[in-house]
Amino acid sequence: MKLEILFEDDDIIIINKPSGLLVIPDRFDPTLPSLNKILEARQKERVWVAHRLDKDTSGVICFAKNEAAHKYLSMIFQERDVNKYYAGLVTGIVVPAEARIENMIAEHPAVHGKMIVAKMGKISVTDYRVSEQWPLFALMQFQIHTGRTHQIRVHMQSIGHPIVCDELYGDGKPFYVSSIKRRYNQAKHEEEERPLLNRLALHAYRLEFEKEDGTLITADAPLPKDMAATVNQLNKWSKQI
Repeated sequence: MKLEILFEDDDIIIINKPSGLLVIPDRFDPTLPSLNKILEARQKERVWVAHRLDKDTSGVICFAKNEAAHKYLSMIFQERDVNKYYAGLVTGIVVPAEARIENMIAEHPAVHGKMIVAKMGKISVTDYRVSEQWPLFALMQFQIHTGRTHQIRVHMQSIGHPIVCDELYGDGKPFYVSSIKRRYNQAKHEEEERPLLNRLALHAYRLEFEKEDGTLITADAPLPKDMAATVNQLNKWSKQI
């Protein structure tokens, strides 16, 4: 697998992770491909995971290339000295257009791998802002100040605006052009319309932090093609209504 490297030096390597790829091996099925193993095969040496992204979330992710860098990265992530920014498509009209969500997140008592808002959970903080609003969807920007499992997905579900194509916290339905275009004419050679977006519409677009020597690292990953194409269609549709 060809990986897009956003930054690399002697201590760290930052990758634009594709959606659908695990960060570390699955403990129940270690044969599934994972980003850290692909990197280790490329580097021909060990890499250390500094933080995580969900399997279906795309975007910026950082790995350490030595133990000293791993120790430092682990510390700044734990102490929240890293700025983490995400973009996501959500359902509905989001009001207010800018706010902070702050609540407790815990594991679901009955569903393995799912999280819920619960009083006995751990504090979680997400700032959001609407970038573009359409009648049925919105493009959002998020900055997370804590790193809870599925944090953005849980927070957006909690205010009634789940991430598009989220099977765990939303309806999981793919995005089809025909769902917004009144006079959509499917190509004659196509037996079935293909979804424009059929994965979790969440992307880590920026990571900012200082290295131990004070060097400021900023890594950016633009919206992937499937999300950008969906935004383009939503903009076209909004002009026609």
